[in-house]
Amino acid sequence: MLTRRDFGKITLAALPLASAFAKINSKINGVQLGAQTYSFRDLPPEGIVDTVIKSHDRNRIGRVRSVRCPVRTRAARVGRGPGGPGAGRGKGTTPPDPAVVAAREKARNDLRDWRLHVSMDHFKGLKKKFDDAGINIYAYNYSFNNSFTDDEIERGFEFGKALGVHCLTASTTVSVAKRVVPFAEKHKMIVAMHGHSDLKDPEQFAKPESFKAAMDMSKYFYVNLDIGHFTAAGYDPVAYISEHHARISNLHLKDRKKDQGENTVWGEGDTPIKQVLTLLKEKKYPIPSYIEYEYRGTGTSPEEVKKCFEYAKAALA
Repeated sequence: MLTRRDFGKITLAALPLASAFAKINSKINGVQLGAQTYSFRDLPPEGIVDTVIKSHDRNRIGRVRSVRCPVRTRAARVGRGPGGPGAGRGKGTTPPDPAVVAAREKARNDLRDWRLHVSMDHFKGLKKKFDDAGINIYAYNYSFNNSFTDDEIERGFEFGKALGVHCLTASTTVSVAKRVVPFAEKHKMIVAMHGHSDLKDPEQFAKPESFKAAMDMSKYFYVNLDIGHFTAAGYDPVAYISEHHARISNLHLKDRKKDQGENTVWGEGDTPIKQVLTLLKEKKYPIPSYIEYEYRGTGTSPEEVKKCFEYAKAALA
């Protein structure tokens, strides 16, 4: 299974022409539902876009969120064992293997080179394929970090425009977000900060105070609230959405237990998924909500996404 970082480097290039389906409507009682592409991380990189489109068509899900950076190099996956990422940071760990460090540095440089030189036609072609399948791409995930040059930051907005997305989403940090401000202002594009549950690191977007810090930086900074992570961190997503709905770009739907608990099958954790969806329906908040399949299911990822979609539809009935 790919990590989130690896999945962010999957190639989304080669895809057979999609048949011209009518636009799929997955709005249920006024609430727009969709699926996050990270849900399909267990699938082989080759042909993953084709699988995502087929899954969305079969399940009648008309929105896809966070199409990710379309490059993946073999070197980026080097070092998943001892001496790989994270090695040398704690007690009893061994220094990283120089060959692994070199391979990962090369992968990072290759990714930067691709970002700076890829043609916008690549993204326009990707958009057309989803459009032809009747599926709307809502957001492009471009998670800025300290290694990004200013030119790389700028290119993310250009990619988003070529895809015709509503916004960029980013798993980033408070300090890096400050660097993104002038680019969001220049391109007049929303950047939604994706929340996690790490309360120990003040740089992470986990606390309401961190989200506020970002929104105070720019009128183009919004929140991409992951209600599972928010619950695991000890907060109430229903109350937060009620208060801040005007600056929430989209939601991630998943079920987690409180107190940094694990991901669970929907309905078995502590996340108030039904209450959140009911709030959106009753208050008519125009916040699209995207399934993010992260628990260990018994079926394939398309099958598990379908189960989650049926759960959400039942909650909105």
